[in-house]
Amino acid sequence: MNPKRTYKWGILGCGKIAHKFAEDLTTIPNALLHAVASRDITKAENFARKHKASNYYGNYLELSKDPEIDIIYIATPHVFHYENTIMCLSAKKAVLCEKPFAMNKNQVKEMIKIAKENNTFLMEALWTYFLPHYQAVLKIIATNELGNIKSLRANFGFASTFNPNSRIFNKQLGGGSLLDVGIYPLFAALSILGVPEKVEASAQFSKTGIDENCAITLSYKNDVIANLYSSITEKTNTEAIIQFENGTIIINSRFHEPSSFSITKKDKPSQLYEFPVQTNGYSYEAIHVQEMIFNKNSESTIMTFEKSLQLIELLDTVRDKINLVY
Repeated sequence: MNPKRTYKWGILGCGKIAHKFAEDLTTIPNALLHAVASRDITKAENFARKHKASNYYGNYLELSKDPEIDIIYIATPHVFHYENTIMCLSAKKAVLCEKPFAMNKNQVKEMIKIAKENNTFLMEALWTYFLPHYQAVLKIIATNELGNIKSLRANFGFASTFNPNSRIFNKQLGGGSLLDVGIYPLFAALSILGVPEKVEASAQFSKTGIDENCAITLSYKNDVIANLYSSITEKTNTEAIIQFENGTIIINSRFHEPSSFSITKKDKPSQLYEFPVQTNGYSYEAIHVQEMIFNKNSESTIMTFEKSLQLIELLDTVRDKINLVY
């Protein structure tokens, strides 16, 4: 990467994840947090002061029009990803948009279409894909040293207090376990096993009409099964277990964030592989985005448009199975 080039970032939305992302930007070579935006100008000002951004805005449109910004990280609630992304792409700003990319496949297809028309970089911020431990697991799977995969089990659940107005329980904000955390077990299955032949799912719903928990079974060729679970009312171990013909890989809790994994081969003791990370973990996807833009790529070579389309299609299919309509 060109050491003289500084990439000026904008952050759209000033919630919890945005704070972690901003912290990680300070650790990245050639990255500078230039501006932030919130619909609450005081919130934007406080965020900018905390993370030493030189500019802040009380609306998102002003951020998208800032001529100095190279890349915008979108960290708003799910239901706003589509309109926020289209706005930024139309302003010729590279976009890293939080997962889920949008609320349905049609929205994602339109986002990709606009990105291509504007020849502007766009990527879904599925940060797990870029983490060292996860990349290491994928490389081991690719060697086939443990034989063929027989099954996958992955879950992600946390216990939250019911609040009908919170992002998690509010249907108007795209609440529910599936889109918020269920996307991670689904992503694990997609990245490890590919697109399934059959999808089955069931869910329990809250008073606000969102899924409090969701159980998913994906079926593949050769009787390979992925059992996945998500919850916003129950804490789970949040690990991923991959069973092979000749051993097992356990991606330790919490598998979707910087973690470790263990490999157990037949008749041999388990071996732990650790990956110490000095940041929150968002630095890896941000570095990748800068590299893609430096190389004049309008699409990620890792979290490709095809991967995002496959993921949102899986989410749409599960929602259809459990009759969850936004």
